[in-house]
Amino acid sequence: MEKVREIVREGRRVAKEDPRRVVHSFKVGLVLALVSSFYYYQPLYDSFGVNAMWAVMTVVVVFEFSVGATLGKGLNRVAATLFAGGLGIGAHHLASMSGPTGEPILLAVFVFVQAALSTFVRFFPRVKARYDYSLLIFILTFALISVSGFREEQVVKLTHKRISTVIIGGLSCVIISIFVCPVWAGQDLHSLIASNFEKLSFFLLDFGDKYCEVVENDGAKEVDKRKKDFDNYKSVLNSKSNEESLANFAKWEPGHGQFRFRHPWKQYLAVGELIRQCAYRIHALNSYLNADNQVSVDIKKKLGEPLRRMSLESGKAMKEMSISLKKMTKPSSSDLHVQNAKSACKSLTNLLNSGILKEVEPLELVSLLTAISLLIDIINLTEKILESLHELATAAKFKNKIEHPLFSEKPKAKSFVSVRSIKCHDDHVVIIIEDDGNNDDTSKNDNGSKEVSIHEKHEDDDTHVDARCVSCGHTSVCVK
Repeated sequence: MEKVREIVREGRRVAKEDPRRVVHSFKVGLVLALVSSFYYYQPLYDSFGVNAMWAVMTVVVVFEFSVGATLGKGLNRVAATLFAGGLGIGAHHLASMSGPTGEPILLAVFVFVQAALSTFVRFFPRVKARYDYSLLIFILTFALISVSGFREEQVVKLTHKRISTVIIGGLSCVIISIFVCPVWAGQDLHSLIASNFEKLSFFLLDFGDKYCEVVENDGAKEVDKRKKDFDNYKSVLNSKSNEESLANFAKWEPGHGQFRFRHPWKQYLAVGELIRQCAYRIHALNSYLNADNQVSVDIKKKLGEPLRRMSLESGKAMKEMSISLKKMTKPSSSDLHVQNAKSACKSLTNLLNSGILKEVEPLELVSLLTAISLLIDIINLTEKILESLHELATAAKFKNKIEHPLFSEKPKAKSFVSVRSIKCHDDHVVIIIEDDGNNDDTSKNDNGSKEVSIHEKHEDDDTHVDARCVSCGHTSVCVK
């Protein structure tokens, strides 16, 4: 009874992790029930006979969790069955021309050559990535049709029935997979990369404060708290195989939602690889939070401000990239955070060159400089990740929407601008641009401030710009 309860708890946990798994299970049951009618319904059984079982076998081996995986397997199986069926008929015809004695020998030679060559081709990396299942079905179908044809007189009819049932089973899987609660591998890959950005940002946003803080009597509790907070990034370290499989499946999928056909899935892998490299640095940096050889509190206080800024700005950049990827907009605001992190890095370098570490013990110095080196490496990688994400945004045609950064101040209310053009007596044009300056601050004043820009176009092609604030009378002039 206890084992039954444990199984029920495990089932609830699996379903809670991803409710789509429950839906997928019902979809598989539905397709199997449909294709089984070839066996249960007498007119269909009379048409296909025992070969109707091939439709059931096709559903079992083809129906996968995502649309891309199902579509890829289905197309591979149908193409391999058609090609192998045609070659099997040709091999049977050639072997039958050699007479009763030579026919089995030639068939055995054909099967050997085909199986050996196909198995060797399966070792090619590019072929194995996308067409391994196709070659496996090709070997199986060719061998079955060649061997069956030796005892079966109507080999063409046999091949036709088997190919037909395979196509029916494959089409059933693809149709149900696409039109009944579809699961898109491309969407999963997109969400996975965005989630990895966010996991790294969680660590970087808090690392500076935690590294520079003082751990007193309850240090053990603090260690446990840190471990709990920073465990999220560890899942990024082993995400390579999952990303590659999702990208491979996504290539088979038709255009859907915001993902057009031939979406640059390969660029997602490039971004994911750089994220993993950053995660490895973070994993190494995490070990220095509780290193045995720590510098004194005074030194940490002196270095704390630039260290916090470096970590915080890198984390903000990661967070902004995660949000922009989720919204499929260009990550314009992340550039500012990367530049701020590099500026903090220069400040820290100047501080170190000032001789602040002269009295630090050698072991403590090694620990501190290694942590700083890793943090600088993370900033450089963040910049590379941002460049790669810009390439992805361009290739995928992300929206070029201007958004306020996530960590910026609240934007002011909109202001209204009016433009007036006046022609003067001395043959030059004056363009007056007025901003009513209606925002939260000026709306509190009775008069309100107004900013006026005057552009004068003279005959000598010089443009004189006069900007004047009505409320304070400040004037600035620029000649272009």
